Amino acid sequence: MSAARFYCSPPLLTGNTLELPPEAAHHANRVLRLRVNDPVQIFDGEGHALDAIISEISGKRVVLGKPKPCAAEMPPPLHIVLAQALCSSEKMDWVVQKATELGAAEIQPVQTQRSVAKLSAERIEKRTEHWRSVTIAACEQCGRNTLPEVHAPQELSSWLVQLRGTPSAKFILQTEGTAIFQQQPHPQNKVILLIGPEGGFSAAEITMAHQVGFVPILLGSRVLRTETAALAGITALQTLWGDFS
Repeated sequence: MSAARFYCSPPLLTGNTLELPPEAAHHANRVLRLRVNDPVQIFDGEGHALDAIISEISGKRVVLGKPKPCAAEMPPPLHIVLAQALCSSEKMDWVVQKATELGAAEIQPVQTQRSVAKLSAERIEKRTEHWRSVTIAACEQCGRNTLPEVHAPQELSSWLVQLRGTPSAKFILQTEGTAIFQQQPHPQNKVILLIGPEGGFSAAEITMAHQVGFVPILLGSRVLRTETAALAGITALQTLWGDFS
């Protein structure tokens, strides 16, 4: 059987036995119904992982035995930053989950003029922590050992100002884009992919993005929903220059 995977906060301590943290132990015991001698894998979100077997399950404790390091995870050839305009909670969770599976290195939620979702200051911290938990579950599922960095949401205009002079390839998906990915030079540093809200960017937001170096990219002839555009864009980048190629 394939090994169940669990996130454990770094560092991963080596020794004869290890104990799963409470939340992972509950999931292993009560949800997955794992038993003694079942194989598991634990990872720290920083690229390290251990294979082990369950040696003891009792109450809320799950003890692992025979831990051994897994092969080191190769660094991805492309560092993708997804800047996603805030959308409804369900859609945003889905984007964060799938972007993690597709290999995004960073996720930056941005508040735009036409964003349907509006986060108050007191909700920002809770939502950011929630999205981080989504990335953990996605990494457990897809076999990724490095968690993407989830940044706290920012106003788009403030975030764009911070990007001035940043050495990275910058792309904004637009239905009226004048360029395609295949025409662009191979990125050498970060690739920042900016995705608009359901209602699209305002003219002022587009102008500001162009002023800080974002190239307007046309991704096919169809108008994509915001959550579809994000994943299609990441997939195109990974296919051309990343670990899909």
